[in-house]
Amino acid sequence: MADSPKVTVIIPNWNTRRWLLGCLDALDAQTFRDFQVVVVDNGSTDDSVAFIRGNYPDVRVITLPENRGFAVAVNTGIRATRSDYIALLNVDTIPRPYWLASLVEIADQSPPDIGFLASKMLNLDQPDLIDDAGDSFSWYGSSWKRGQGEPAAHHNEPNEVFSACAGAALYRRCFFEEVGLFDEDFNSYLEDIDLGLRGRLLGYRGWYVPGAEVLHQGQGAGIPRPRYVTFSTCNRLTILIKNIPLALLVRHSYTLLFGQFYFFLVYKKPFHSAKGYAFFFRNLPLILQKRRAILGGKKISNQTLDRLLTNDLNEPSLRTIFLTKFR
Repeated sequence: MADSPKVTVIIPNWNTRRWLLGCLDALDAQTFRDFQVVVVDNGSTDDSVAFIRGNYPDVRVITLPENRGFAVAVNTGIRATRSDYIALLNVDTIPRPYWLASLVEIADQSPPDIGFLASKMLNLDQPDLIDDAGDSFSWYGSSWKRGQGEPAAHHNEPNEVFSACAGAALYRRCFFEEVGLFDEDFNSYLEDIDLGLRGRLLGYRGWYVPGAEVLHQGQGAGIPRPRYVTFSTCNRLTILIKNIPLALLVRHSYTLLFGQFYFFLVYKKPFHSAKGYAFFFRNLPLILQKRRAILGGKKISNQTLDRLLTNDLNEPSLRTIFLTKFR
């Protein structure tokens, strides 16, 4: 791998030794070679760091003393490097050999307002199904993986996306220099949606690259974990209040409030939802401070922003949920 690489692949790691072999071997097999791999370890207590240093001498390891979350780890890697492009990759992924080549080719050919590229993330256990083909965000405050569970063959066309899943994405360094890095006050979840929205406010766009295929393990379906409920509740509101002009918040107030009510009921973890709201209100002064800075630099019209967020909840209706529960 080159000493002055065109791309830096940053992998945040925390006690995921079991995934490192598949991910790092797949990066070794990339057809594009002008890149460096940086693993930022979040204070792992397994043998992740020793394993990397003993088996992948070309991989740069940055160690943090404790687990400070995704955003801090990734930002540490970005600050420590100088490449033109930053690729972010989750450790539970296996990129196809042409993954990085596909992203770099499109990035080189794209206009400068294309600030980030989304990969075609496939279900590791069922590679013919999509795990993520770019992310969407709604006025309900809900985000979702575009195409999740659908046949991969249905998502072979490149197109514009609201945001990219940071588990497998490519960013221009100049995008980070203008928009800023990931918000480190997001403990977990939705950091990439927030970053994508901030980029959109400054006129950047995102693009889906179907040739950039990555197999992804992910978390799978099931009852939301308490931690997820707490931080997604907090971060969903934070994204809206931090980044959306007052006129649009008022216009979509019913939808926004219904979204909060919907997820409070659906999560069925009232204590952890309430904890998320408590975190939000505790952080509100800082959120409003960031809001002034973000909206003070906004370059797109409210009309354009209104169209970027959808009015699709993309979740089962409350009626469907209740009928299923009591059938």
